Amino acid sequence: MQKPLSKSQTLAAKVMFAALELLLERKAQMKASQILDTIEDRLALDDWAREVIESNGLPRWRMYAHFFSVDAVKAGFLVKERGLWGLTDAGVQALAQGEQGYFLLAQQGYRRWKARQLANAVETKQGKTVDAGGAEEAEPAPPEARLADIQREVEGALTAEILERIAACSPAYFERLVVQLMIKMGYGGSREEAGRAVGRSGDGGIDGVINEDRLGLDAIYLQAKRWANVVGRPDIQQFVGALAGQRASKGVFITTSRFTQEARDYAAHSNYKVVLIDGERLADLMIEHDLGVSVAATYQLKRIDSDFFTEE
Repeated sequence: MQKPLSKSQTLAAKVMFAALELLLERKAQMKASQILDTIEDRLALDDWAREVIESNGLPRWRMYAHFFSVDAVKAGFLVKERGLWGLTDAGVQALAQGEQGYFLLAQQGYRRWKARQLANAVETKQGKTVDAGGAEEAEPAPPEARLADIQREVEGALTAEILERIAACSPAYFERLVVQLMIKMGYGGSREEAGRAVGRSGDGGIDGVINEDRLGLDAIYLQAKRWANVVGRPDIQQFVGALAGQRASKGVFITTSRFTQEARDYAAHSNYKVVLIDGERLADLMIEHDLGVSVAATYQLKRIDSDFFTEE
Protein backbone atom coordinates (compact mmCIF):
# COMPACT_ATOMS: atom_id res chain seq x y z
CA MET A 1 0.00 0.00 0.00
CA GLN A 2 1.35 3.40 -1.04
CA LYS A 3 2.16 5.76 1.82
CA PRO A 4 0.03 8.95 1.60
CA LEU A 5 1.72 12.16 0.53
CA SER A 6 2.77 14.72 3.12
CA LYS A 7 1.18 18.16 3.23
CA SER A 8 4.08 19.66 1.28
CA GLN A 9 4.06 16.85 -1.27
CA THR A 10 0.31 17.19 -1.74
CA LEU A 11 0.66 20.90 -2.53
CA ALA A 12 3.58 20.25 -4.89
CA ALA A 13 1.59 17.54 -6.68
CA LYS A 14 -1.43 19.83 -7.06
CA VAL A 15 0.59 22.74 -8.43
CA MET A 16 2.70 20.73 -10.89
CA PHE A 17 -0.27 18.66 -12.07
CA ALA A 18 -2.22 21.85 -12.77
CA ALA A 19 0.77 23.36 -14.63
CA LEU A 20 1.19 20.33 -16.89
CA GLU A 21 -2.56 20.07 -17.44
CA LEU A 22 -2.57 23.66 -18.67
CA LEU A 23 0.20 22.82 -21.15
CA LEU A 24 -1.87 19.84 -22.31
CA GLU A 25 -4.89 22.08 -22.84
CA ARG A 26 -2.99 24.76 -24.76
CA LYS A 27 -1.01 22.22 -26.81
CA ALA A 28 1.84 24.70 -26.99
CA GLN A 29 4.84 25.93 -25.03
CA MET A 30 4.19 28.67 -22.49
CA LYS A 31 6.26 31.02 -20.34
CA ALA A 32 6.63 29.79 -16.77
CA SER A 33 5.28 33.09 -15.39
CA GLN A 34 2.19 32.82 -17.61
CA ILE A 35 1.57 29.25 -16.47
CA LEU A 36 1.79 30.14 -12.79
CA ASP A 37 -0.38 33.24 -13.14
CA THR A 38 -3.06 31.17 -14.89
CA ILE A 39 -3.15 28.23 -12.50
CA GLU A 40 -3.20 30.55 -9.47
CA ASP A 41 -6.75 31.52 -10.47
CA ARG A 42 -7.71 27.88 -10.93
CA LEU A 43 -6.41 26.40 -7.71
CA ALA A 44 -8.01 26.68 -4.31
CA LEU A 45 -4.93 27.74 -2.37
CA ASP A 46 -5.20 28.16 1.39
CA ASP A 47 -3.27 30.61 3.58
CA TRP A 48 -0.50 28.08 4.17
CA ALA A 49 0.05 27.61 0.44
CA ARG A 50 0.08 31.39 -0.11
CA GLU A 51 2.39 32.12 2.84
CA VAL A 52 5.49 33.99 1.70
CA ILE A 53 8.71 32.14 2.55
CA GLU A 54 11.08 34.60 4.21
CA SER A 55 14.24 33.03 2.81
CA ASN A 56 13.27 33.61 -0.82
CA GLY A 57 10.31 36.01 -0.80
CA LEU A 58 8.07 33.67 -2.82
CA PRO A 59 4.67 32.25 -1.85
CA ARG A 60 5.08 28.63 -0.79
CA TRP A 61 3.14 27.27 -3.77
CA ARG A 62 5.25 29.19 -6.30
CA MET A 63 8.45 28.05 -4.61
CA TYR A 64 7.24 24.45 -4.92
CA ALA A 65 6.42 24.99 -8.61
CA HIS A 66 9.97 26.15 -9.35
CA PHE A 67 11.56 23.46 -7.18
CA PHE A 68 9.54 20.46 -8.34
CA SER A 69 9.62 21.47 -11.99
CA VAL A 70 13.18 20.16 -11.94
CA ASP A 71 11.83 16.71 -11.01
CA ALA A 72 9.46 16.88 -13.99
CA VAL A 73 12.36 17.75 -16.31
CA LYS A 74 14.60 14.95 -15.01
CA ALA A 75 11.72 12.46 -15.29
CA GLY A 76 11.24 13.46 -18.94
CA PHE A 77 7.76 14.98 -18.47
CA LEU A 78 8.71 18.61 -19.07
CA VAL A 79 11.17 20.47 -21.28
CA LYS A 80 12.45 24.01 -20.74
CA GLU A 81 13.73 26.01 -23.68
CA ARG A 82 14.50 29.74 -23.66
CA GLY A 83 12.21 30.42 -20.73
CA LEU A 84 9.36 28.33 -22.15
CA TRP A 85 7.88 25.16 -20.67
CA GLY A 86 6.67 22.33 -22.90
CA LEU A 87 4.89 19.05 -22.18
CA THR A 88 6.39 15.80 -23.54
CA ASP A 89 4.56 12.64 -24.60
CA ALA A 90 5.80 10.99 -21.41
CA GLY A 91 4.30 13.91 -19.49
CA VAL A 92 0.92 13.31 -21.12
CA GLN A 93 1.04 9.68 -20.01
CA ALA A 94 2.06 10.67 -16.48
CA LEU A 95 -0.94 13.02 -16.20
CA ALA A 96 -3.22 10.06 -16.84
CA GLN A 97 -2.15 8.72 -13.42
CA GLY A 98 -3.76 11.63 -11.54
CA GLU A 99 -2.16 14.10 -9.13
CA GLN A 100 -0.60 11.62 -6.73
CA GLY A 101 0.33 9.13 -9.44
CA TYR A 102 2.03 11.87 -11.47
CA PHE A 103 3.95 13.12 -8.43
CA LEU A 104 5.26 9.68 -7.54
CA LEU A 105 6.36 9.04 -11.12
CA ALA A 106 8.18 12.39 -11.19
CA GLN A 107 9.93 11.59 -7.92
CA GLN A 108 10.97 8.17 -9.23
CA GLY A 109 12.28 9.74 -12.43
CA TYR A 110 14.33 12.25 -10.49
CA ARG A 111 15.78 9.54 -8.22
CA ARG A 112 16.76 7.46 -11.26
CA TRP A 113 18.51 10.48 -12.80
CA LYS A 114 20.34 11.18 -9.54
CA ALA A 115 21.39 7.54 -9.20
CA ARG A 116 22.81 7.61 -12.73
CA GLN A 117 24.79 10.75 -11.93
CA LEU A 118 26.32 9.16 -8.83
CA ALA A 119 26.95 5.82 -10.55
CA ASN A 120 28.71 7.54 -13.46
CA ALA A 121 30.87 9.46 -11.00
CA VAL A 122 31.93 6.26 -9.23
CA GLU A 123 32.47 4.28 -12.45
CA THR A 124 34.59 7.05 -13.93
CA LYS A 125 37.03 6.87 -11.05
CA GLN A 126 36.91 3.11 -10.41
CA GLY A 127 37.20 2.03 -14.06
CA LYS A 128 40.51 0.43 -15.06
CA THR A 129 42.46 1.56 -18.13
CA VAL A 130 44.80 -0.33 -20.43
CA ASP A 131 47.13 1.41 -22.89
CA ALA A 132 46.87 0.92 -26.65
CA GLY A 133 49.61 -1.70 -26.66
CA GLY A 134 47.78 -3.91 -24.19
CA ALA A 135 50.17 -3.13 -21.35
CA GLU A 136 49.39 -4.25 -17.85
CA GLU A 137 46.77 -2.22 -16.02
CA ALA A 138 48.06 0.66 -13.91
CA GLU A 139 48.35 0.25 -10.18
CA PRO A 140 45.09 1.45 -8.57
CA ALA A 141 45.26 4.65 -6.56
CA PRO A 142 45.14 4.44 -2.74
CA PRO A 143 41.62 4.35 -1.22
CA GLU A 144 42.04 7.88 0.19
CA ALA A 145 42.78 9.25 -3.29
CA ARG A 146 39.90 7.33 -4.88
CA LEU A 147 37.45 8.62 -2.26
CA ALA A 148 38.66 12.18 -2.82
CA ASP A 149 38.19 11.76 -6.57
CA ILE A 150 34.71 10.33 -6.11
CA GLN A 151 33.77 13.23 -3.83
CA ARG A 152 34.89 15.68 -6.48
CA GLU A 153 32.81 13.88 -9.10
CA VAL A 154 29.75 13.78 -6.85
CA GLU A 155 30.12 17.48 -6.11
CA GLY A 156 30.42 18.09 -9.84
CA ALA A 157 27.02 16.48 -10.33
CA LEU A 158 25.68 18.53 -7.41
CA THR A 159 27.04 21.70 -9.02
CA ALA A 160 25.09 20.94 -12.20
CA GLU A 161 21.94 20.31 -10.18
CA ILE A 162 22.30 23.56 -8.21
CA LEU A 163 22.55 25.54 -11.44
CA GLU A 164 19.49 23.67 -12.78
CA ARG A 165 17.51 24.67 -9.70
CA ILE A 166 18.62 28.30 -9.95
CA ALA A 167 17.67 28.38 -13.64
CA ALA A 168 14.14 27.32 -12.66
CA CYS A 169 13.78 30.22 -10.23
CA SER A 170 12.88 33.84 -10.88
CA PRO A 171 15.49 36.62 -11.27
CA ALA A 172 14.23 38.19 -8.02
CA TYR A 173 14.82 34.92 -6.17
CA PHE A 174 18.35 34.75 -7.58
CA GLU A 175 19.10 38.25 -6.33
CA ARG A 176 18.02 37.28 -2.81
CA LEU A 177 20.07 34.07 -3.05
CA VAL A 178 23.20 36.08 -3.88
CA VAL A 179 22.67 38.31 -0.84
CA GLN A 180 22.16 35.22 1.37
CA LEU A 181 25.39 33.72 0.05
CA MET A 182 27.40 36.83 0.90
CA ILE A 183 26.00 36.78 4.43
CA LYS A 184 26.83 33.07 4.74
CA MET A 185 30.39 33.84 3.68
CA GLY A 186 30.75 36.25 6.59
CA TYR A 187 30.32 39.59 4.86
CA GLY A 188 28.35 42.08 6.92
CA GLY A 189 29.51 40.26 10.01
CA SER A 190 27.07 37.43 9.13
CA ARG A 191 24.23 39.71 10.26
CA GLU A 192 21.05 39.00 8.30
CA GLU A 193 20.05 42.67 8.43
CA ALA A 194 23.36 43.66 6.82
CA GLY A 195 22.25 42.56 3.35
CA ARG A 196 19.31 43.37 1.13
CA ALA A 197 18.18 42.84 -2.44
CA VAL A 198 17.50 46.15 -4.15
CA GLY A 199 14.80 44.97 -6.54
CA ARG A 200 14.13 45.59 -10.20
CA SER A 201 12.84 49.15 -10.18
CA GLY A 202 15.42 51.91 -10.41
CA ASP A 203 18.30 49.76 -9.23
CA GLY A 204 20.77 51.49 -11.57
CA GLY A 205 22.53 48.21 -12.31
CA ILE A 206 22.75 47.23 -8.63
CA ASP A 207 20.83 44.16 -7.42
CA GLY A 208 21.97 43.93 -3.81
CA VAL A 209 23.94 45.68 -1.08
CA ILE A 210 25.96 44.28 1.83
CA ASN A 211 26.86 46.74 4.62
CA GLU A 212 30.24 45.66 5.94
CA ASP A 213 29.87 47.68 9.15
CA ARG A 214 26.86 48.42 11.34
CA LEU A 215 26.70 52.08 10.32
CA GLY A 216 26.82 51.31 6.62
CA LEU A 217 29.98 53.38 6.13
CA ASP A 218 31.42 50.77 3.77
CA ALA A 219 29.31 48.67 1.42
CA ILE A 220 29.69 45.95 -1.20
CA TYR A 221 27.39 46.30 -4.20
CA LEU A 222 26.14 43.21 -6.01
CA GLN A 223 25.05 42.46 -9.55
CA ALA A 224 23.27 39.13 -10.12
CA LYS A 225 22.68 37.80 -13.63
CA ARG A 226 20.77 34.54 -14.04
CA TRP A 227 21.93 34.19 -17.63
CA ALA A 228 22.68 31.39 -20.05
CA ASN A 229 24.70 33.70 -22.33
CA VAL A 230 28.31 34.59 -21.59
CA VAL A 231 28.97 37.87 -19.74
CA GLY A 232 31.19 40.21 -21.75
CA ARG A 233 33.24 43.32 -21.13
CA PRO A 234 30.34 45.77 -21.82
CA ASP A 235 28.35 44.21 -18.95
CA ILE A 236 31.25 44.72 -16.54
CA GLN A 237 31.76 48.27 -17.79
CA GLN A 238 28.10 48.98 -17.07
CA PHE A 239 28.47 47.54 -13.56
CA VAL A 240 31.54 49.69 -12.90
CA GLY A 241 29.53 52.70 -14.06
CA ALA A 242 26.80 51.77 -11.57
CA LEU A 243 29.44 51.58 -8.81
CA ALA A 244 30.65 55.04 -9.76
CA GLY A 245 27.07 56.31 -9.57
CA GLN A 246 26.83 54.94 -6.02
CA ARG A 247 30.26 56.34 -5.11
CA ALA A 248 31.21 52.80 -4.23
CA SER A 249 34.60 51.13 -4.44
CA LYS A 250 33.72 47.43 -4.09
CA GLY A 251 31.49 45.24 -6.21
CA VAL A 252 30.74 41.57 -6.84
CA PHE A 253 29.31 40.46 -10.19
CA ILE A 254 27.74 36.98 -10.01
CA THR A 255 26.36 35.05 -12.96
CA THR A 256 25.07 31.53 -13.55
CA SER A 257 26.99 31.43 -16.86
CA ARG A 258 30.63 32.49 -17.40
CA PHE A 259 32.75 35.54 -18.24
CA THR A 260 34.75 36.27 -21.37
CA GLN A 261 38.49 36.81 -20.95
CA GLU A 262 37.98 40.46 -21.97
CA ALA A 263 35.49 40.87 -19.10
CA ARG A 264 37.95 39.35 -16.62
CA ASP A 265 40.80 41.52 -17.88
CA TYR A 266 38.69 44.68 -17.59
CA ALA A 267 37.66 43.82 -14.01
CA ALA A 268 41.25 43.04 -13.06
CA HIS A 269 42.55 46.40 -14.30
CA SER A 270 39.63 48.55 -13.17
CA ASN A 271 40.15 51.32 -10.61
CA TYR A 272 37.36 49.65 -8.64
CA LYS A 273 37.66 46.41 -6.69
CA VAL A 274 35.41 44.10 -8.74
CA VAL A 275 35.19 40.36 -8.07
CA LEU A 276 33.68 38.08 -10.74
CA ILE A 277 31.95 34.82 -9.76
CA ASP A 278 30.78 32.50 -12.53
CA GLY A 279 28.22 29.69 -12.30
CA GLU A 280 30.65 26.95 -11.35
CA ARG A 281 32.26 29.07 -8.63
CA LEU A 282 28.82 30.14 -7.38
CA ALA A 283 27.74 26.52 -6.94
CA ASP A 284 31.06 25.66 -5.24
CA LEU A 285 30.54 28.49 -2.74
CA MET A 286 26.98 27.37 -2.03
CA ILE A 287 28.21 23.85 -1.34
CA GLU A 288 31.10 25.09 0.82
CA HIS A 289 28.85 27.34 2.91
CA ASP A 290 25.83 24.98 3.09
CA LEU A 291 23.43 27.26 1.22
CA GLY A 292 20.68 25.31 -0.51
CA VAL A 293 22.36 21.98 0.29
CA SER A 294 22.47 19.62 3.27
CA VAL A 295 24.61 16.67 4.32
CA ALA A 296 23.12 13.42 2.97
CA ALA A 297 25.68 11.03 4.51
CA THR A 298 28.98 11.08 6.38
CA TYR A 299 31.71 8.48 5.95
CA GLN A 300 34.69 7.93 8.23
CA LEU A 301 38.04 6.83 6.79
CA LYS A 302 40.00 4.96 9.46
CA ARG A 303 43.64 3.87 9.52
CA ILE A 304 45.83 1.76 11.81
CA ASP A 305 46.96 3.39 15.06
CA SER A 306 50.62 2.35 15.01
CA ASP A 307 51.17 3.42 18.63
CA PHE A 308 48.57 0.88 19.80
CA PHE A 309 50.52 -2.03 18.28
CA THR A 310 53.91 -0.93 19.61
CA GLU A 311 55.25 -3.19 22.37
CA GLU A 312 57.13 -1.37 25.09
